[in-house]
Amino acid sequence: MKGIRISADEAFQERIRWLLRELGEDPDREGLLKTPERVEKMYKELTSGYRLDPNRVTNKAIFKSGYNEIILVKDMDFYSLCEHHLLPFFGTCHIAYIPGGKIIGLSKIPRLVEVFSRRLQVQERLTVQIAEYLEEVLEPKGVAVVMDGFHLCVAMRGAKKSRARMVTSSLTGVFKEDSRSRAEVLSLIHSRARG
Repeated sequence: MKGIRISADEAFQERIRWLLRELGEDPDREGLLKTPERVEKMYKELTSGYRLDPNRVTNKAIFKSGYNEIILVKDMDFYSLCEHHLLPFFGTCHIAYIPGGKIIGLSKIPRLVEVFSRRLQVQERLTVQIAEYLEEVLEPKGVAVVMDGFHLCVAMRGAKKSRARMVTSSLTGVFKEDSRSRAEVLSLIHSRARG
């Protein structure tokens, strides 16, 4: 059918139909008829971070402030895709910083986690990207990012270790250089709220 152009969405869906055939399935089977469309929409959602600019997310939400103690946002859920197997990894992210004259709106921190996690990732790079971005835009005295993730590529295939978790951290400024500041922020991250 020379001359007929198909959209990128249709091309993606055709590749999913091909994959289903390669796996031994019938893409025309009732339960699979809409699967290519669902998978295409799912991957767009799970990789939406490529289409988001972190500077637009933080736009107009960075403010001057004289506050100079630790600011911590913890227990933020994150979801990402392992770039090696395209399987999900997910868990919790904790972000702390000590302002150097600027603070960021609270809601922007979880949104930044979303921007960087909604890409094909490895947890190590994801952790560093978040810390480096906050370091750049806030110019704080220090940033601490700690992520605790569960990786389906380790649980479901290969090693098949269903309880294994990965913890990564990226520390800058006083959190890296001063052992007391580091101990304080890690203690706050690991403490549980009362009540």
